[in-house]
Amino acid sequence: MAEFNLNQTTTTDLNDKVSDYSVSPQTIDGVQDTETTFVNDKWTQYLGYYKQIPEYKTAINAYATWVIGKGYTTDIKTEVTLENVMGWGEDTFLSILWNMLVVKKFAGDSYAEVIRNKEGNLINLKPLDPSRIQIVVDKNGIIKEYRQLGRINGKKVKTFLPHQIFHLCNDRIADEVHGTSITESIEWVILARQEAMRDWKRLSHRSTIRVMYIDADDTTKLNTIKSEYADAIKNGELMLIPATRGEVEFEDLTLPPISNFLEWIKYLEDIFYKALGVPKIILGGGATPESDSKVSYLTFEQVYVREIEELKADLWNQLALKLEFSTPVSLKDKVQDNELKNTSQLGFQPNDVEAGVGE
Repeated sequence: MAEFNLNQTTTTDLNDKVSDYSVSPQTIDGVQDTETTFVNDKWTQYLGYYKQIPEYKTAINAYATWVIGKGYTTDIKTEVTLENVMGWGEDTFLSILWNMLVVKKFAGDSYAEVIRNKEGNLINLKPLDPSRIQIVVDKNGIIKEYRQLGRINGKKVKTFLPHQIFHLCNDRIADEVHGTSITESIEWVILARQEAMRDWKRLSHRSTIRVMYIDADDTTKLNTIKSEYADAIKNGELMLIPATRGEVEFEDLTLPPISNFLEWIKYLEDIFYKALGVPKIILGGGATPESDSKVSYLTFEQVYVREIEELKADLWNQLALKLEFSTPVSLKDKVQDNELKNTSQLGFQPNDVEAGVGE
């Protein structure tokens, strides 16, 4: 047994070697003393997440659908005007709004050119590429113009006055001159979940392969065995190799317990939807108890109603359009009515009879 001298002990210095987790300091793109400009230089990155991560794309699309998916109502004159808005030629006014809500959410800002006739009446809205639109703000923090940049070297192509651009801005904070993309805060979770799923796919695929250890230095012999072994696997045959004891040895790859991967992936999925603010229940997923589903639905109602109210304000302030959007069916009254009938679903709404006044 080894002998230990307690007088010679020492310790590691983890405080200097292992860093504690910390959040990187952030600054805002606020107003400067002179002209302030902003162009979304992360547009291609954000667009990549939207197009390549299916659950992210579906959640963002669902968000926009819940805001305007049931259509709108307005006066006859406005309705006739909006029926003739065609965007790039195949759009409708509703599809343009849906497009802009989606882009606004994952990129931070979305823009459309406002096209009017000589009398000043709206005749079209044309969605624009956010990576080519530069917001220009004066020293007082007010947008004074938008500049459309060229695709080569950022050369300016066209300048728009504020009333010539319909601009939707997501979660603007402080005096920033642009919106905030939801992609930035959820990026780590997206990457972690995709890595976990790809790791499991790779291990599952390779688990069908056996590792062969060959005690031989002859390159020709090795290549021959490789080729014959590959053909045997392809054809479903058993390969017999004349060999002395210990010259060829096989080992089956074993996978870690599937539960380890699935629990981690599920955990990341839960964080993903919580960070998005879009419950899985509205996408048709999430096998949760009925009571939990109702709470998620009711919580989300406040989110999309706020988005509807902001959109209505933007349409009025920027385009002088007064619209009312039809909202999805609310569960509030249903839950309140069912609570007294189902003792397993108590606690959704306050009950004055059981409030315990005077206790």
